[in-house]
Amino acid sequence: MEIGHAGNERIEFWARCLQRVDDLVAQLVENVARVPKKVKKIGKDDPRRIFHSLKVGLALTLVSMFYYLRPLYDGFGVNAMWAVLTVVVVFEYTVGATFSKGLNRIFATMLAGALAVGARQLASFSGERGEPIILGVFVFLIAAASTFARFFPGIKARYDYGVVIFILTFSLVAVSGYRVDELIKLAHQRLSTIILGSCTCLFISVCVYPVWAGEDLQKLIANNLEKLAMFLEVHSHLILEKITGFGEEYLKKEEGESADVAKKDSSFLEAYKSILNSKTSEDSLANFARWEPGHGRFRFRHPWHQYLRIGALARQCACSINALNACTSSKTQIPMEFRQRIQEACRKMSLETGKALANLSLAVRTIEKPTAAAIHILGAKIAAADIKTALKTTSSEMIALLEILPMATTASLLIEIVGHTEKLMVAINELAHLVKFNNPASVAERIPSLHRRAVKPLSNDVVIGIPRLESSSLENVETAQAKSWKSRGEEGKGEEERNRARYEGPRTAESLTEFVNT
Repeated sequence: MEIGHAGNERIEFWARCLQRVDDLVAQLVENVARVPKKVKKIGKDDPRRIFHSLKVGLALTLVSMFYYLRPLYDGFGVNAMWAVLTVVVVFEYTVGATFSKGLNRIFATMLAGALAVGARQLASFSGERGEPIILGVFVFLIAAASTFARFFPGIKARYDYGVVIFILTFSLVAVSGYRVDELIKLAHQRLSTIILGSCTCLFISVCVYPVWAGEDLQKLIANNLEKLAMFLEVHSHLILEKITGFGEEYLKKEEGESADVAKKDSSFLEAYKSILNSKTSEDSLANFARWEPGHGRFRFRHPWHQYLRIGALARQCACSINALNACTSSKTQIPMEFRQRIQEACRKMSLETGKALANLSLAVRTIEKPTAAAIHILGAKIAAADIKTALKTTSSEMIALLEILPMATTASLLIEIVGHTEKLMVAINELAHLVKFNNPASVAERIPSLHRRAVKPLSNDVVIGIPRLESSSLENVETAQAKSWKSRGEEGKGEEERNRARYEGPRTAESLTEFVNT
């Protein structure tokens, strides 16, 4: 019986092993089958990745000729391999990143090579016994000082790669020069091949389907503003309806839709959340954009720091929107009288703010002055004044605080978002002054239709439309902004207060009709 039991255990053991092998083979086959789909998706998401791969292959093929062709190989010898290594480590996705690494590598190699040759000559005066000691002291001092310099924020951000190459080159040349007689020839060959490899990368990166970091930064900022605008202009009315309770009929209709549509709407509604984590990408793109040569409307000393300021303000606005989105989970019943007072003003403030952000997004994307943003912000601030009046009146009537708290919190957050949008407009106007944005070509371009898709209205009374502007109103806004751009030649104290004073003050219904006709 014991023999039979042992035999059964061995059979079960091998059966489990075979099952695991079958599972591994099936998983391997499944993973291999997914590869073409992943390749297609990556190429479809950004076709520039395909061109970048081809450019790297072209650069490596060109520098490999220093090995394949005998005349070139005789001139550089085995040091021609440094050109191949340079292409591998220098060629980056964007032009700015390639310039950053390429120029850092060239100048760091030149400086380190010159210092290493000088250190070798000084050490040679100390005799055969003292030479390795002097070289060791130089290597220690240079490596320690350069490594400590990497902790400086400015050097860390822009020259970190160059400092690493400086340490590497100095150490290699200084140490290898102790056993090599023709040190200057060795340093010259390595420097020449590194310059050739870097220049090959820079030439191909600029001339063959270039990917500019500055343009990517501009698109990223514009897309972030557009995400904020889409949330406020298209979807915030759903949040307000849910809070006020008037959207129940609409929500019941939506229950019959498919799960895919609901999931798509949910992801579209929360697209703004990606803005909260965009700081790293913005800083990296701005750093690389500073290395790029002038191209198109982006001159050499383009104010990239202003894009970072706009990005920071957009993240502040996204934080307020995130808090606004969190308010939708409240189930508190709000008094009907208070809802009727505040609902329409909240909806109007949300829509006007969304339209202002849409115009600011288009201004950054097309490098045109945001002429319509001031009008929409004016309408939002008038609605905010109405909400403040309603809140003061409600407080005096001693309505229970817990009953009105959700809607009051929503209104407060919307007022805060209007303030963030106004700061964004001021920052973008400063960018327009620095870069000299173009004037919009037509009225249709001043107030674009941000969302081409049809938007289903909640009721017969709620329709999202594009405001009409009278020619006189446009001229007034352009004149006011022209004076602002002229007076904003230098940044100084009270800049924000002066811009704020242009839009604040007593407003009436007649003034709103004059500027905004919805």
